[in-house]
Amino acid sequence: MTSPRISLLFCLTLLLAGCAGASTHKPVPEMTVQEAVVKGYGPNIRYLGDEAPADLAHIIQRRIGQYQAAHADYFKTHGKYPAMNYLALSGGGDNGAFGAGLLHGWSAAGTRPDFTIVTGVSTGALIAPFAFLGRDYDPQLKESYTTMSSENIFLGSASTFLDGLTGGMALTDNTPLEKMIEKNVTPEMFRQIAEEHRKGRRLLIGTTNLEMQRSVIWDIGTLANSANPDAIKLFRQILLASSAIPGAFKPVFFDVTAAGKTYSEIHVDGGVTAQVFLYPLQTVADEKTLFEKAGIPRNLYIIRNAKIVPEYQTMTPRLMDLSQRSIETLIKNQGIGDLYKLYAGGQRDGINYNMIYIPQDFTETPKEMFDRDYMSKLFYYGEAMAKKEIPWQHTPPSYALVEQGIAPPTAVVPAQ
Repeated sequence: MTSPRISLLFCLTLLLAGCAGASTHKPVPEMTVQEAVVKGYGPNIRYLGDEAPADLAHIIQRRIGQYQAAHADYFKTHGKYPAMNYLALSGGGDNGAFGAGLLHGWSAAGTRPDFTIVTGVSTGALIAPFAFLGRDYDPQLKESYTTMSSENIFLGSASTFLDGLTGGMALTDNTPLEKMIEKNVTPEMFRQIAEEHRKGRRLLIGTTNLEMQRSVIWDIGTLANSANPDAIKLFRQILLASSAIPGAFKPVFFDVTAAGKTYSEIHVDGGVTAQVFLYPLQTVADEKTLFEKAGIPRNLYIIRNAKIVPEYQTMTPRLMDLSQRSIETLIKNQGIGDLYKLYAGGQRDGINYNMIYIPQDFTETPKEMFDRDYMSKLFYYGEAMAKKEIPWQHTPPSYALVEQGIAPPTAVVPAQ
């Protein structure tokens, strides 16, 4: 969920953890780590987030063909294809209520497009299936983010905390979150994801392979179209992994095979490697030319479930306060860097850039982790914003802040 308040627990784990043995884990040997596939599945249900698939040009051409086939009637009527719209949902913990409210209000305004690709990390991963399937799932989205509270996410007890400090894997028990995911991800939802995938749409979820220190992008539609009867269980585990904050929540272990042997991988919060993503930017294909030749324009909408403006705060120089403030600052600036990466990729690949974040005039603060009252207020704030008109920014943060008069022009990085 990538919340600074929860991430602080990770610092405590590092500082205080004992030397007790960890759970049984058979890691993939380094020389075969890139060959590993999830046991019972082919290699096409996931790929590394920092390395484009070798057959990317073929993948793009197939996707273009599927999109053109799905919009053949539109083309006959208008003489052109509608734009592909992409949605990237960031991490942000309880601030995910902003993105959920924004989507809900966007639907109510009647201007929310259908998205060809939806990506999600951490809390954004929990929103992503609802956003992918569209307005029909808005009621479930609203319920999730206006009734959620800490007891829906994790259980805390002295014994669990002590176990985490003396060699366990986490300081809390996130079984409630696991149950919530199981409730939300129904067989009917999974069937619909599979159906939309066959039309050329994509739902992508990001996790972090902790031993590799690399992001992993899971293609949920390909998974949903697999013949494996346990595919829905794997999808739920992927969502759990994407929101598994190291130290606070247990990691998720995926059984994999490599060189004919069985191993396990440790996956945690996708926000550890990227607060928001679209696809690997290390592309090996000229995407801009391929889409221009097909006559398909593209728009990217980024919902950053956080504030991006520096916020001054006086501090008491104590360990807990210093650690929490440092993590909060780290996450904020990592997220800004990711927004710049998406802008650079969009400029290269011919994708229109639209970005929104929590504005400074939302001044409510949570009283605890996953404060229900705070999340409800943030949800309705985002909803009201979208019903009026979303003030999309079309440049990365420093450019956007200058446009709003929040940052001085000297903060702008000159275009190269």
